[in-house]
Amino acid sequence: MDNLNGIVAFVRTAETLSFVAAGRKLGISASAVGKTIAKLERALGVRLFHRTTRRVTLTEEGRHFHERCHWILEELRDAESMLSKAAQSPRGRLRVSLPVIGYRFLMPVLPAFCARYPDVELDLDFNDRLVDVVDGGFDAVIRSGALTDSSLTSRRLGPFRFVLCASPGYAASAGLPRTLDELEGHGCVRYRFPTTGKLQPWPLAADGSEPRNLRTVMTCNNMEALRGAVIAGFGIGFMPDFLARDALASGALTTVLDDHPIAAGQFSILWPSSRQLLPKLRVFVDFMCAHVFPAQ
Repeated sequence: MDNLNGIVAFVRTAETLSFVAAGRKLGISASAVGKTIAKLERALGVRLFHRTTRRVTLTEEGRHFHERCHWILEELRDAESMLSKAAQSPRGRLRVSLPVIGYRFLMPVLPAFCARYPDVELDLDFNDRLVDVVDGGFDAVIRSGALTDSSLTSRRLGPFRFVLCASPGYAASAGLPRTLDELEGHGCVRYRFPTTGKLQPWPLAADGSEPRNLRTVMTCNNMEALRGAVIAGFGIGFMPDFLARDALASGALTTVLDDHPIAAGQFSILWPSSRQLLPKLRVFVDFMCAHVFPAQ
C-alpha cells in the first residue's frame, strides 16, 4: 500500500469498535474513518467490519487482519522510538505489574531510583492475577516461580527464602511443631493462587514434596491477608522471608521448624521480546537487578 492511513484507522476502530471513538483518537471525523476503512476493504477485497445502526463488530477476516496489523504498528512504533530516543536520557511513563507483596521489596529501593532518574514516571500495578504484558499495556512485569512465556525476555531479580511462621499467641495455646509429623496436627493458613485457584505447595519434605495431611484452617488469595491471619493467631503460615521480616523483628511472629531446610523462591523481571529496550526500561531493569536483593 502507498501509506498506512487505512491500517491505522482500521486498528483504532478495531480497538474501540466505534468510528466515533476511533476518529477522536486520530483527530478526524467518524465519517472520514468510515471512508478510509471502506477504501481499505475495497483494496483488500474483504469486509472487515459488520456495521449496523447501533454497533460495529469485526468480521472473522477482520479479526485475523487485526491480529497481524496490531503487531505491525507496534513494531513501527518501537522502530520510531528506538531512533528518536536512542540518544535521550531515560524519561516517560513506565508501567510495571507486580504481585501485591512486591511493594515490600520494591518500595525500599525506589527512592534511590527516582532520585537517579527523575524523568521516569513509575506507574505500578500491584495485582496477584497473571496479567498479559502486551494486551495490558505494560512495559514489564515482575513474577515469581517458573517462567513459561517464551515471548518474554527475562532477568532474575534474585532469590528469597520461605519461612514457616506462627504468632506467639498461637504458640502459647497450641504449641509449636518440632517435626514435620507434628506439623500435621496444627492448623495451617494457606495461600490460594488467584489465577489458578490452587493452593500454594509447602515443599517441606526431603524430596521437595508437601507433607501429607496438612490441616487447612483458612485460605487467602492475598499474601498480606495471609500474614495478617497468621499474626492474629489463626495458625501456621508459609510465606516469603521479606514479608515476615518486620513482624519477626517486632516479635509479632516467630519462626517454626528453624532447622528444617525450606526451598527458596525466585523473582524475575520480564518484558516483551519484540519490544525495543528503551532507556527508561533498561535503567529500571538494571537498577532493580542490582538493588532489590543485593545480599543474595
